[in-house]
Amino acid sequence: MSFCHLHVHSEYSMLDGLCRLPLLVKRASELGMPALALTDHGGLYGMVPFYKLCTEAGIKPILGCEVYVVDDMTQKRGEEAPHHLVLLAEDEKGLKNLLSLVTRSHLDGFYYRPRVSKELLASYSGGLIALSACIRGEVADLILKGDVKRAEEAAKEYEDIFGRDGFFLELQYHGLSSEKKVNFWLNAIARKLGLGTVATNDVHYLVPSDAAVHKVLLAVQTLSSLGQALHLTGKEYYLKSPAEMEALFREVPEALKATEAIAERCNVKLELGKPRLPEIPLPEGKTAEEYLEELCLKGMAERFGSPPPEEVQKRLQMELSVIKAMGFPGYFLIVKDIVDFARKRGFVVGVGRGSAAGSLVAYVLGITDVDPIKYGLIFERFLNPERVSLPDIDVDLCHFGRKEVLEYIRYRFGPERIAHVGAFSLLQARAAFRDTGRALKLDYEKIDRACSLIPYSRMTLEEALEESPHFSDLVKSDASVRRVFGIARQLQGLPRHVTQHSAGVVIADRNLTEYVPLRRASGEEIITQADMYALEELGLVKIDLLGLRFLTVIGETLKLVRERRGINLRPEEIPLD
Repeated sequence: MSFCHLHVHSEYSMLDGLCRLPLLVKRASELGMPALALTDHGGLYGMVPFYKLCTEAGIKPILGCEVYVVDDMTQKRGEEAPHHLVLLAEDEKGLKNLLSLVTRSHLDGFYYRPRVSKELLASYSGGLIALSACIRGEVADLILKGDVKRAEEAAKEYEDIFGRDGFFLELQYHGLSSEKKVNFWLNAIARKLGLGTVATNDVHYLVPSDAAVHKVLLAVQTLSSLGQALHLTGKEYYLKSPAEMEALFREVPEALKATEAIAERCNVKLELGKPRLPEIPLPEGKTAEEYLEELCLKGMAERFGSPPPEEVQKRLQMELSVIKAMGFPGYFLIVKDIVDFARKRGFVVGVGRGSAAGSLVAYVLGITDVDPIKYGLIFERFLNPERVSLPDIDVDLCHFGRKEVLEYIRYRFGPERIAHVGAFSLLQARAAFRDTGRALKLDYEKIDRACSLIPYSRMTLEEALEESPHFSDLVKSDASVRRVFGIARQLQGLPRHVTQHSAGVVIADRNLTEYVPLRRASGEEIITQADMYALEELGLVKIDLLGLRFLTVIGETLKLVRERRGINLRPEEIPLD
């Protein structure tokens, strides 16, 4: 094993990292990197896709995060300048501690950014390797302030927290004179305290030519123009080859070798694809499979009479055999439990939406109210043994009832096992062009005109160029617009911020923070730092609970009919004609 990068920011360092994960891993593979770390700012948003891409490319993935350290994470007033610290998960315990630290930094320590304290670090230090970070790390910052004595004390503090073998002083050189000073004293402190040093590059983009685009990205982040925004000086913050790193740090070969030693120590395995269904109380002496079949037979008799048609019996047995073989009986029992609670509370539940309406099991359990036999709906669109994936049942609820149903789920399964599903808001074509235009000081009238010519926001800039003749003419005829277009096309599709999935709720079989870190959405709702696709890879159950106002209107209408006419109707009893 040779040099490998241990300090890397991807697109999930929102509006700061320019490395798109597929291209990052591809470039690392081209450079012959045996291992690669991901250390995004304050979060683990890219953990699952990064892990998958690395393993597919034959590269060892090292999961990490660059956290923000403050003295008191409970203090939330005034301005502050948190210090950076890179954390790498060495083993399974380290990953769980990292997940907990990142979650606590968001839920308890957030103030402009997620923050941790040294006290919190000490509580979750097991299985973690810490690097002192860039010149915004505490040790380097104190050196630049001329206080070498306090810098030594800070290094000793981190050594006490992570152990002598668990804390390394990070040497970086991007052509800055301040880094030369820092590196001199870091080496001196390392010799005095017996600490290790490690050579890193603060990777924010893939190749030197990306530096100009990265400056625009930072201007977009700070809502400022080029020249006003803070930026990384020079073109050195890229994914350098082992030869380039060796040329920079030839005088400290031990710092280069340390990257290999650290990479060999980091051996975290994510168990992907294994369903992690939460347990649901069962009648004594019955398995989930037996109880599900019992409920289905009872529901079949209620829906189709006794004896039911042979076609229905065969279809039910076929569906049950697939559900049992795929290990999903518990999932259907969970969804039935939720729907039954909603109906008992008098909330209107939708008749069924999406591929789940093709399931006879869902129909006889009362999860849906669409007869798939009558309407010729296909079960295999919902569950197919040849395409193993978690089932996905959408449950539409009365708008007013959704909150109470969520509270029931928290009570039923435990609040620490429940969260809303996170999602990423991406820079779409119009937004990318508008933000880039502002950063490059393009005239606002030109920005508005160009954006009005992009047919719709989900279209890429390249597609707009092909499909909109007027937009194409504008780009070709105006050099300033063409410059904006060239940079905007490199920014489109990058994550802009984290948001909450419109309906998704994830339920785990244990504390969610054992699988994925959490954070708050724009309000007080707690969401996952993984989107629905990453959660599925982790085998976690997602249920869509969508609160719909039209169901509330239907429910209120039926209530008035009952009160004024004495007629008790359910929505599914109303004739379609």
